[in-house]
Amino acid sequence: MVVFFSILKCSLFYFQDDYRAWDIQKIDLYKPEQTYHPPTVKFGNSTTFQDDYVPKEIKPRQNFKPSPVAKCSTVPFNGDTSHRLDYVPYQLEFKFARPKAVYKPTSQPFEDLTTHRYDFQGLVGETAKICRPPYTRVTQNAHFEGSTEFRESFQPWEIPPPEVKKLQEYAPPTGTMQLNSTSHLDYVPYQIKRVVPIRPVSQRRINNFPFQGKSTTKEDFPAWECCRQGLIKQQQQIPNPSGKFDGWSTFRSHYVPHELVPTESCKPAHALFKSSAPFDDTTMYSIEYTPKKQETCPASYPSPPGYIFENTNSRGHKFFRKITPTVEAF
Repeated sequence: MVVFFSILKCSLFYFQDDYRAWDIQKIDLYKPEQTYHPPTVKFGNSTTFQDDYVPKEIKPRQNFKPSPVAKCSTVPFNGDTSHRLDYVPYQLEFKFARPKAVYKPTSQPFEDLTTHRYDFQGLVGETAKICRPPYTRVTQNAHFEGSTEFRESFQPWEIPPPEVKKLQEYAPPTGTMQLNSTSHLDYVPYQIKRVVPIRPVSQRRINNFPFQGKSTTKEDFPAWECCRQGLIKQQQQIPNPSGKFDGWSTFRSHYVPHELVPTESCKPAHALFKSSAPFDDTTMYSIEYTPKKQETCPASYPSPPGYIFENTNSRGHKFFRKITPTVEAF
């Protein structure tokens, strides 16, 4: 612990000796002046659309669509159909009605004989005899016989008790018990001396000399005196500055301020182009559209104009032929 404290103290001494504090003045902040000033006039909020757009009066266009109103025909409606024209009403013939037969009851009496009555003649025979035994009433004063077939057939027999075998009484043997065993009878004791243990005699000697604590390791490897190696410090190759610190950077020394030239805007001027010519509202639809006359279907006429009736088929359909105009030759 003492050695560590001494090393720390030496290192602090070297640090204070090699690294000394320099007297450095505070550098002023180099910042360009702010030239922008916010405008005091209120923002107009006018957009490009508001500047360029000129409102124009819209004129309603003429509608070329034909009128959807249906044109009614002045010719009266012909309600004749093929069914009405071809149908021939016929007079129905009188239907023959058969007269109903009048019910007449029979004059013969009703025969109520059935097959059973007709075939069964009822022959006379002897009455059947009853096979039931005669009924004999038991009087109340008669003695009730409680004998049954089991009691009459199975009579009680006397069972003798089982014979018990008599045990003989224990009689202890006479005389004394022989307690001799095979070991007692066969073993013969011998008188033998105790065997002395065979081991070497201790030849320990007691010496009064002091103990020699030397060993081969202590004799061959003696302790050498050593001292702690000093701190190896690298020599300083760059000498320390002796003058005052300028605080001037490369950017400040080489930078040359230039005057700013505003860039010219290439945006076109806000000048509206107005034409004195009238607005041309013609379209392809209004130029190419040709109104056509709505023709009436010739089938709605009873005799269509421009057609000549030829014939009628078996189903009642009329056929007409279109009249072709005749062209006179020159």
